[in-house]
Amino acid sequence: MQYKWGEFLHAKGKKFTEFDAIRREIEDETARLTGTNKGISPVPINLRVYSPNVLDLTLVDLPGMTKVAVGDQPHNIESQIKDMLYQFITRENCLILAVTPGNSDLANSDALQIAKEVDPTGIRTIGVITKLDLLDEGTDAKDILENRLLPLRRGYVGVVNRGQKDIEGKKDIKSALAAERKFFLSHPAYRHMAEKMGTPYLQVTLNQQLTNHIRDCLPTLRMKLQKQMLTLEKDVEEYKKFKPDDPSMKMKIMMQMLQKFAEDFDGRIEGKAKVMKQTEKLELSGGAKISSIFRVRFPGDVSRVEYNERKLRKEIGFAIKTSQGFAGGIFTPDIAFDSIVKGLINKMKEPSLRCVDLVINELGQNIKKSAQELSRFPKLQEEVERLARNFIRDQELKCKDQISLYIDIESAFINTNHPDFIGFKEAQRAKTKASSQNKLTNQVLMKGFLTLNLGSSFKMNKEYWFVLTSDNLSWYKDSEEKEQKYNLSLNSLRFKDLEGGGGGFIMKREKLGFVVYSTDRKALYKDKDYLELHCHTMEDLEEWRSGLVRSGVQSDVHEEQIENLDDEDLDFLKDPSLEKDVSMIQSLVDSYMSIVSKTVRDIIPKTVVHMILNNLLQFVKEDLKVNIYAVGDFSEMMIESQVSEQQRKEVLSMYQTTKQALEILSDINNSTISTGVPPPIIDNDDLAPPPRPVVNRTPQAPPIKTSSSPQHPPHPAHPVPPKVPGERPGQGLRAAPRPPVPISRPSIPQRPN
Repeated sequence: MQYKWGEFLHAKGKKFTEFDAIRREIEDETARLTGTNKGISPVPINLRVYSPNVLDLTLVDLPGMTKVAVGDQPHNIESQIKDMLYQFITRENCLILAVTPGNSDLANSDALQIAKEVDPTGIRTIGVITKLDLLDEGTDAKDILENRLLPLRRGYVGVVNRGQKDIEGKKDIKSALAAERKFFLSHPAYRHMAEKMGTPYLQVTLNQQLTNHIRDCLPTLRMKLQKQMLTLEKDVEEYKKFKPDDPSMKMKIMMQMLQKFAEDFDGRIEGKAKVMKQTEKLELSGGAKISSIFRVRFPGDVSRVEYNERKLRKEIGFAIKTSQGFAGGIFTPDIAFDSIVKGLINKMKEPSLRCVDLVINELGQNIKKSAQELSRFPKLQEEVERLARNFIRDQELKCKDQISLYIDIESAFINTNHPDFIGFKEAQRAKTKASSQNKLTNQVLMKGFLTLNLGSSFKMNKEYWFVLTSDNLSWYKDSEEKEQKYNLSLNSLRFKDLEGGGGGFIMKREKLGFVVYSTDRKALYKDKDYLELHCHTMEDLEEWRSGLVRSGVQSDVHEEQIENLDDEDLDFLKDPSLEKDVSMIQSLVDSYMSIVSKTVRDIIPKTVVHMILNNLLQFVKEDLKVNIYAVGDFSEMMIESQVSEQQRKEVLSMYQTTKQALEILSDINNSTISTGVPPPIIDNDDLAPPPRPVVNRTPQAPPIKTSSSPQHPPHPAHPVPPKVPGERPGQGLRAAPRPPVPISRPSIPQRPN
């Protein structure tokens, strides 16, 4: 049985027992990701090595810096490699191995330069010097390894790796380590520090220093893990109770899910929802949207179907003439008044039914949102949505029948004895004040920001604070209303939709808008005979339109029909006696329709709430469970979706992993000994070397025959740096602190994958 193997993340489950095969797999995967012509990729190749001879370390092999692009490399190869390096070396819980060849100038080391950028204090940087066996004869790197030339806080470790000739000659790791140790013991410049050089010492040092570094990060890491564990505990508690083969447990969970659905839906409609998604916080929904329909949208729709004065006078004139026949008459006929009023009342049926449609649509959307609580069980979710939709549909038909019946009742009998109706006696006198009948004198009806469009350029669009009263429309520089820009009288004003609008508004330059103009075509502001105003939201538009109607400014919904009327058809209205009758009936119609309009705006929302909202809430709270019971097949409805099942397993696995991670952190605290952090280097601001670097030239000593060294040899005395002429005591570079002696301790538990 093999006790050493490697496993790649991109080939899970496949064990590579030969390290030559591992090397080939790395080359093949590199070619798959980057091609065969020196391309690069930020996607890491993950390899996990299982062996009793390796430590619990994660080693990330990063590419060296490249100045000039070759092969398939992009022209910005240098910046790409830098970005790739920074993704890893900026992490506070990692150590940086700044690898530099011993036969190159240390002052030009890219590794040291980049490490200093992200780790200016040197607390995470360890220098590694390679290719010591390739130095010119008579030279060595003693000053570097003794931390004299360019000191690092954690010092340097020298290593001798296999060369290309050794790799091609199939030189194994064990032989390479023996050759490395022999090199340091036999070299006169390194033999006094041989026990602190080489790959084994680097392994132990890395393990110890990384462990110490992680110990410093433990409080923050432990806090994050504990917070994550608390977040998972609620779901874990629920998932642990779920047993797919237990019918009684399925029934209990189904009841809990239905209760959650009912509470969520009730919260959305009644305004008690505790949890809302971020997107829902940016727009009205649920009960708030339905309230907006009742208070803004529906009154606006009713106002828009109210009569146009010019068209109304024409219809009244025709009604009077038609009712008098060929003989004419001396009294104003009641039938003309009745026919006009009944026609206007019937026109209110369409916006009333549209109000029901809007509420039904909003309820359907909220049923779907609340049903997401049941997404873990798709068939249960589907059944709940089906039952709720069917109930809503039944209530919708009943409600529309009731509303249609109410409108028919309103038009069936014209109650001229209503206390608010002015009557025929007051009609003539009231006519003189008809223009102000529906106004609230000097009362503010609307306030808000609108964008005034003065031209095609965006620079000519300015936002002002508009104030609408019963008499005028004013706008100010800001909401403090100190600096008034203009004041416009509402006399002879109308408003209409922007051209191309569907349903009364359009999206123009990403804003909703309408146009205000004068019927006598006079200039309203500067040289323009109209004002084009843009709102921010659909709700703002509906509120402004409703406010304009309440102030007496009429909407030109039927303007095109009015403009197409033949003027000859209106000649009969020039008869003074007929004009008097028309004015009287118009006053009566104004008075009676004001009564009907108020009643319709009040009774329709009440009908919708009573017949749809209240019944639906009761159905969801009480009757839905009964209907689910009637279906009977609980086991089928309580089948988890594959996504939910996978999510449940992942949450449970994440919980166990987090729990194990906390245990490992406790083991690290209890089973490792912390050593102090090396003191900082005093003068380590520049990477420039001294003017004349010291090069030790020593005669080649004959090879020393070595035997197996003890496991923990005593440390030699730390060398004293040579005194530089003119240097004061205490000045200059400090020698590297002595690395800690490897000690025997329990190995760090294997990190969870």
